[in-house]
Amino acid sequence: MWGRDFARFVVTAASPSPTSPRRPACPRAPCPAWKSGQRRATLDLLLPLARTYNVPLDDLVGAPRTGDPRIHLTPIHRFGMTFVPLSRRPGGVQAFKMIIPAQPEPLEPTPQTHDGFEWLYVLNGQLRLVPGERDLTLPPGEAAEFHTSSPHWLGSADGYAVELLILFDPQGMRTHIHTDPHRPSHGESQR
Repeated sequence: MWGRDFARFVVTAASPSPTSPRRPACPRAPCPAWKSGQRRATLDLLLPLARTYNVPLDDLVGAPRTGDPRIHLTPIHRFGMTFVPLSRRPGGVQAFKMIIPAQPEPLEPTPQTHDGFEWLYVLNGQLRLVPGERDLTLPPGEAAEFHTSSPHWLGSADGYAVELLILFDPQGMRTHIHTDPHRPSHGESQR
């Protein structure tokens, strides 16, 4: 995005929108040189611009994809919680990491319903799960599954943050778990 493309970004980003006040896009001296393509932006000027406009530096400079094998996940914020999609295929089972933020006071449950079936696994924190009339506290390592067409609510049991993995199937298919018949069950010793 160097040269004219970069200047176009700077000018566009500095344009006022109906909901935000005008912000200076760049120091006045370099702008004409950028617009004409005679000067290249330095890191000293790019970093403050990236912070000001909340734009990743790679996007600001038009960096090519690096072949980085990591998946760059985009969090979704809903209902005061953060959902990080872990799967991208349309339809079928969807996987999410869910983060319930810490609250000064534990929230009062407000059960909701929607189509589907949900399976969850607590990674960190104490999850308060209210499926129907039951009120459960799940510590790390615990899992649960339920039909989401029944009233349910998820929150923190103690006011601290909770992290969990969720598998959600909008069609209502249950998660299938296969166990090793030769492995002792939880709490049972091997003979």
